[in-house]
Amino acid sequence: MNASRRARVAIALVVALIALPTHGAQAAPGKDLDVLDFNIHAGIGADGRLDLARTAAAISGTGADLVGLQEVDVHWSARSGYADQVAQLSRMTGMHAFFAPIYDLDPEPGHAERRQYGVAMLSRFPIIYSENHRITRLSTMDPDPAPKPTPGFAEIVVATPGGPTHAYVTHLDYRPDPAVRRTQVDETIRILNQDRRDSRQLLLGDFNAEPGAPELAPLLARMRDGWATANGPDGGQTYPASAPRSRIDYVTSAGKLRAIRAEVPDSQASDHLPVLVTVTG
Repeated sequence: MNASRRARVAIALVVALIALPTHGAQAAPGKDLDVLDFNIHAGIGADGRLDLARTAAAISGTGADLVGLQEVDVHWSARSGYADQVAQLSRMTGMHAFFAPIYDLDPEPGHAERRQYGVAMLSRFPIIYSENHRITRLSTMDPDPAPKPTPGFAEIVVATPGGPTHAYVTHLDYRPDPAVRRTQVDETIRILNQDRRDSRQLLLGDFNAEPGAPELAPLLARMRDGWATANGPDGGQTYPASAPRSRIDYVTSAGKLRAIRAEVPDSQASDHLPVLVTVTG
């Protein structure tokens, strides 16, 4: 983190601590953090039915303090009823929210709001800093895409009882060719390294690759894989939700934070299962 950004975070932290308590429940001092990653598939469940209330219930049912979400629609299209899913999930879960759009497009005919799609964070704690970072992507909207820097890598700093916590959420490229994911991993590490090495860091995401994928090796050397730390290398499959075979959804940590428990809650609210990790430190 550069000096000016660090100063902004420090000032915001002081303001946030003066203002406590605020919106959302506050964890007791010293409480472990329950951290959830969930690709919500725009609120469309494994049964093909749109039901954002079911998505919110699945999130709330885990008791998570911090949540990373992928495939989130904001006035995107008819598939999600042109809803602002970030605002609705924030209201239904009682959590603070930050949205980092990947795409930000002109409204469809007959609609006034811009069409946005991306990743989001929910937090029980005040969000004292937020940023939408750019990493290399291949557009899914362009029939002949070329890799280019695109937003949609979210960072928030939250005022947790253990101190400021940097939480990131990402959605890496899904294509079988790992070239773009490899570039995204390199860029992600550079962004993570902007924070002090002893920072409390969390990186959540749909990485679209198994833990043994070579392109993930540098990232999983930089960040501790929550599932593997708590449970060992076996299990933890999250996709597809109806018959999970792949472990592609992650909660990772660095600095003072270390996983002590991990589970994959059962849910049919998406085509992915969520992964829930308890961290301490």
